[in-house]
Order: sequence, then structure tokens, then C-alpha cells
Amino acid sequence: MRRFIFAFTTGVLLVTAPAAFAQTVGFAEAIKILSASCGQDIEKYCKSATLANNGIGKCLQENQAKVSQKCNADRAVVASLIQERLAAQAAAPKICDRDAAQYCKGVKQGAGHILRCLLKAQPSVSAKCNTAIDLAGYR
Repeated sequence: MRRFIFAFTTGVLLVTAPAAFAQTVGFAEAIKILSASCGQDIEKYCKSATLANNGIGKCLQENQAKVSQKCNADRAVVASLIQERLAAQAAAPKICDRDAAQYCKGVKQGAGHILRCLLKAQPSVSAKCNTAIDLAGYR
């Protein structure tokens, strides 16, 4: 069941517009939300849907009129929040570039070394960078 929800969540990302840049959610949290909201609908309407090619997401979309309001609402919210998380992860390196240059001189790039440095330097790192790290789900 969790594999179905995970595949569904990932597929929903491709068809939903991003929400306001205020909060993000990771895949584990998304699975919890959607499992609670959509689990019965998936069992009822999409039991034979495949994981491949967003089969569950397509099935729920096709059965949108039958699927619970809570499931439909949470699908949209979760997809937006995950989109925001992905956007934050893409933006964080650029937002934190100045802080990394200032507080992480000589730190080897790659394998998360810069991020670890910025996390250790949190009290000194700019609010903008700390927010970017939080929204990216790195802390």
C-alpha cells in the first residue's frame, strides 16, 4: 500500500502547480497524509492500478468525482508542498552561496560537506540561508 501511495505522490507532482513558498513536505510525510486521506479510495477504486506511469494518480484523477473530498483536497495540497520542497532543494545552494563562501572556506565540495558546515554554523549563517535549508528539508 505504501508503494502505491509513494508512486501516486510522485506522479501527482508532475500535474499540480506549486503553492505559496511557505512550507514544504517530504515524501514520508506525504505518504502519511495521503495514506490517511486516500487509502480507502485507492483500495476501493484503484486496487488494480499499477505503480508504473503514475497509474494510481491517474486512477484517482479519473475517479475524482467518486473519491472523497478529503483525498482530493489533500492530493492537491501535498503535491504543492512537495513541489515547494523540490524547488527549495534546487534553490538552496545559490541562496547559501555567500554564507558558504564566508563560513565554509576550505571545506571540500560534494558529499554534503558544505551543508554540514552550514548546519554547524547555523547561528552565524544568514536567516535567508537558514530558511532555505529548512524549506529544503535538510534540517
